[in-house]
Order: sequence, then C-alpha cells, then structure tokens
Amino acid sequence: MMEKYIKENANDVVHHLEYNAERPHLIIPEYGRHLQKLIDQATEIADRDERNKAAKYIIQVMGSLNPHLRDVPDFQHKLWDQIFIMSDFRLDVDSPYPVPTREVINLKPERLAYPQKNPKYRFYGNNIKYMINVANSWEEGEMKSALVKVIANHMKKSYLSWNKDTVTDAVIFEHLLELSDGKLNLLQSSEELLTTTDIMRTNKKTSNKNMPQNAKIKNNKNGKKPFVKNNNKNPK
Repeated sequence: MMEKYIKENANDVVHHLEYNAERPHLIIPEYGRHLQKLIDQATEIADRDERNKAAKYIIQVMGSLNPHLRDVPDFQHKLWDQIFIMSDFRLDVDSPYPVPTREVINLKPERLAYPQKNPKYRFYGNNIKYMINVANSWEEGEMKSALVKVIANHMKKSYLSWNKDTVTDAVIFEHLLELSDGKLNLLQSSEELLTTTDIMRTNKKTSNKNMPQNAKIKNNKNGKKPFVKNNNKNPK
C-alpha cells in the first residue's frame, strides 16, 4: 500500500532552492549549466578510460548544438579547447589536439600601430601620398610625367569635393611640391589641369549615380509626381 502523501513545509522547500547568485560562475554561458555540471562530474571520475569516454560524450553533446559544424575538423578542435576551458583546465583526458594552457588563453595580443599618419592636407587622403611616393620612385620619362599629371588632377578633384570652392592650378602644384618633399615640381611647367567647371560637373554626375532611384524623382509644387508619357502604349 502506497504511503499517504505528506505535504511539505513551504519554508523548507524554499530553503533548498538554488539561486543563480549562489551557483558557481559559468565560464562559457552559451552551453548552459547542465553541460557545465557534466564537465565537472567528468573531471572527478577516477578511472582514466571512463573519463575519456565521458569527455567524448560531452563533445558530442556540445557538437549537437551546431550539427552543421559537428564534423568539421576545425570545429572539433574548438570544442576540445572549450571543454578544457570550462573545466578550468582540470580535466585530464587524451585529446586529439594540443591541450591549451591558461597562459595561452589569457595571453593578450600585441598592440597594433594605428595606420593614421595625420596628413597636413587631410582632404587629399592617404592614397594621394602613396601615389606621390610611387611617382618619386620612377625614372624620368613620359610615364612619370603622365602619372604626375593624373595625381595633380586627382588632387584638384579632391580639393573641390571637400572645400566646394575654386582653386588655381598654382595652389595644387604647391601642395604637390610640398607633399613630394620638393621632388615633383610643376610650378614652372606649362601643364594645365582640368577646369573647375569640368571637375564640379563630374562630381555632380558621380553623386547622382550613387543616389537611390527613389530620391531622384522629385514632386512638383502640387505634391504630385511629374507626368511621364508612355510611348509604348498600344492604341485601342
């Protein structure tokens, strides 16, 4: 005969509840607390063979969370690294990959130098400086003269794109001479760059091409779209 159900004391039930604030910290929370407990139990297994079996089982469970990556070799390596990390490097099993160490995981990367060099004329950009350095490395000839002219025209275009004002060729030639450390001198030459009107027209066409099609259709004063005649309509 079954024993009669005995109602438990609510205070005793609440007293034995587990709260997240009292539980151990999850090293990789994405896998959840149940998997963390499995790893902790596998760490305490005394027999090495049984411990290896438990570790492989846990790896399968971890891989089942991402079944499309479960059989990828690099992903398998990642799972084995994560199981050692989640065990706080206490799990002693035979891994098919090098066992990570705490020092390697906590190693900070070296500080990368920021490539910005703070040019004097920022509206030209760093690419102009690279092009000038390339031109300085070339031997004198028609190819170098053509490249220098292209650079000067591009400098004028960049100047007008940012400053929205007219600029003389002499100013561009002075900037080119300064940026090239005095090696590219066009101040005494008879070269003529593109006119300001041509450059502004080109910049306007380029900006219109990049504009969405919906933005190009403007409404008239009455708020209606302009009438577009359809010449392809078949007569009745």
